[in-house]
Amino acid sequence: MLKQTAAIEIRSVNTPADSELFLDVPALVYANDPHWVPPLRSDVVKQFAPSNPFFEYGKLQQFIALSQEAKGDRAVGRIVAAVNNRLIEREGENVGLFGFFECISDFTIAQALLEAACQWLREQGMTVVRGPIDLSTHNKCLFLVDGFDSPPMVMMPYNPPYYPEFIERDGWYKAKDAYAYNFLLDKPLSAEFEKAYRIACKSGVKFRPLKTKGQAFEQDCISLYHLFNRAFANNWSSTPRSEEEFLEEARSLQQLVDPDVFPIAEYDGEMVGFFMGLPDYNIPLKHVGGKLNWLGILKFLWYRRQIDQGRVVVICSLPEYRRKMVPLALIYLGMQGGMQKGKPYKRAELGHVYEDNFPSRKLIEASGGKIYKTYRIYEKSL
Repeated sequence: MLKQTAAIEIRSVNTPADSELFLDVPALVYANDPHWVPPLRSDVVKQFAPSNPFFEYGKLQQFIALSQEAKGDRAVGRIVAAVNNRLIEREGENVGLFGFFECISDFTIAQALLEAACQWLREQGMTVVRGPIDLSTHNKCLFLVDGFDSPPMVMMPYNPPYYPEFIERDGWYKAKDAYAYNFLLDKPLSAEFEKAYRIACKSGVKFRPLKTKGQAFEQDCISLYHLFNRAFANNWSSTPRSEEEFLEEARSLQQLVDPDVFPIAEYDGEMVGFFMGLPDYNIPLKHVGGKLNWLGILKFLWYRRQIDQGRVVVICSLPEYRRKMVPLALIYLGMQGGMQKGKPYKRAELGHVYEDNFPSRKLIEASGGKIYKTYRIYEKSL
C-alpha cells in the first residue's frame, strides 16, 4: 500500500531495508527525551519473525512514513495494523488493532499513518480499531496521557505528550484508562496486612518464593500459566496466551527475577495466588542503547547496581481464596521482601490497573499506593 502526502510517503514494510527503517524510528522520535528507555532491538524483531506464535492466529501489516530528503529516504513514523482472531472470536466483533506507533511531532504524518492502518483493517473486514496494542495486551499497550515527568518502569509504555493529542484530534475516543500507582517503601504496611497473612496461614495456605532454577522453575511457570488463565479469563480486550508463548516470556525473565518479591500461595499443593514483583531493569537498560552486544552486556551489569526501585506487575488470587485473605497476605509478603535489610528498593510501582478494576484498586490504595501515571487505550469505528 502506498500513500503520499506532500514530501511524505506511507509505505508498507516489505523488505529487509524497510524493516531496518521501521526499527530506526524511535531513536529519531526520542532523541532529546531524557526519560525514554530504548527497547531491545532484538525483542522488537522477534515480534515480526515468522516463528512468533501470533501468526498462528493473527496477521499484521507494518507501515513506515518516509520523508524524501536530498540524502535519501528517512523514516519519520511507523505503525502496525493487526488482526488477532482470538480477540475477534472472544468479543464477537471484528475488532482490529494498531500498535508499535511512533511518529515525530507532525500531526499530518501521524494522521496519514493512522489512516493507512485503518484502511488495511477495513480491507480485512474489521469494523472497529483499538489501540495502541502491540498485537495483544500481553505485550506493550496503552498511551501515557498523564505523568510524563519520570521514566517508565520495566515493561511499561512511554510516549511523547503529543501522541494522545494527535489521536484525539484525529477523532478517536477513549476506550479505557489505566493507572500506575506509586508506593514509597519508607514505612511498613498497616497491621491489617500482617494479620491477613496470619489468617491465611491458619486457614491452610502456604507461602513460598518462586523457584528460579532448572526444572523447578519450569514447573512453577507451568503452574503460573494455568493460574493466570483461570484468574484473568475475563480481562478486557485480552485473550489467553498459549503455554508456549507464556513460557517463552517467562524464560526471558528468569535471570531478572528477585524471588524475595515474587511470593507464591499454595493450598493442598495447588498454586492459588502469586505476587509478581520485578526489579526495575529499565535503569540499566537506559544505558544499553537497545543492543545487548558485549558492550551492552557490560553496561547492563554495571548499571544494574543502581537499581533502587521495582514494579509490581501482577497481584493474583483465585476468587475462592480471597476470603482466606490470600491477596492481602501476598501484598504483605511481597512488600516485606522488598523492604527487608539489604534490599535496595526505595519505592515500588503497582500497575497498570484498569480504571474499572475496583477490587484491585481498593487493595492497592489501602496499602498506601497513590496514582501517579494515567494511560489510555483508544477506539475508532471503521
